[in-house]
Amino acid sequence: MNILIVGASGATGRLLVKDLLDRGEKVTAVVRSTEKLSAVLHDKNLKVVEAPVLELSDNTMAELVRDCDAVVSCLGHNVTLKGMYGKPRRLVTDAVRRLCAAIAVNKPQRPVKFILMNTSGNQNRDLNEPLVSAEKIAISLLRALVPPVTDNIQAAEYLRTQIGQHHPFIEWTAVRPDGLIDEDSVSPYEIHPSPIRSAVLNPGKVSRINVARFMAELICDNDTWKRWKGQMPLIYSRETANN
Repeated sequence: MNILIVGASGATGRLLVKDLLDRGEKVTAVVRSTEKLSAVLHDKNLKVVEAPVLELSDNTMAELVRDCDAVVSCLGHNVTLKGMYGKPRRLVTDAVRRLCAAIAVNKPQRPVKFILMNTSGNQNRDLNEPLVSAEKIAISLLRALVPPVTDNIQAAEYLRTQIGQHHPFIEWTAVRPDGLIDEDSVSPYEIHPSPIRSAVLNPGKVSRINVARFMAELICDNDTWKRWKGQMPLIYSRETANN
């Protein structure tokens, strides 16, 4: 398979790159710097494009997604004042929008899988995912005070409302991990269509390597993809899910 990953040098993105390369898949990674991909840079199945994703031209994006079976966004804002409050404010949303437009320009013979790494604090408005008053207040404050929260919500909303369930060239899923932690190896995890605990008032944990594994399964396993396409699954560590 041919897979394009943007945000590939991030904490989760580079784990996904390694997982896919270990499976023998062909990966194109778009990164600002190759430094964090040093462990896999010499893999024959890896192609690296070193550039800020939003500075790529429309033609370059169209070429990058041509013949891709899957496109993955692991983009996120750096947890610094500049990263959270500086430009680009709509990094994730604009990248998703432009990548989807590039896929559509190519008119692939079969739909391309688009996977967005999102957040458990976002709602799937296609489902009944009610919030208690305290959650509504907290999320409203976060959206007003922390621009990356709004960016992540808008990116998923673009897929849900603009791409939708019947796009001729794109199928999608938005993966919503709970509180992210670092672990060295894959551990048992669970996938749920809607939250089983409050992401704001009672967050759980899931390792980045587990999130990377689930996204790799979405790409490589057709049954997993059929189960979750067009949805916004949440991923929890099994220990968190059972507590």
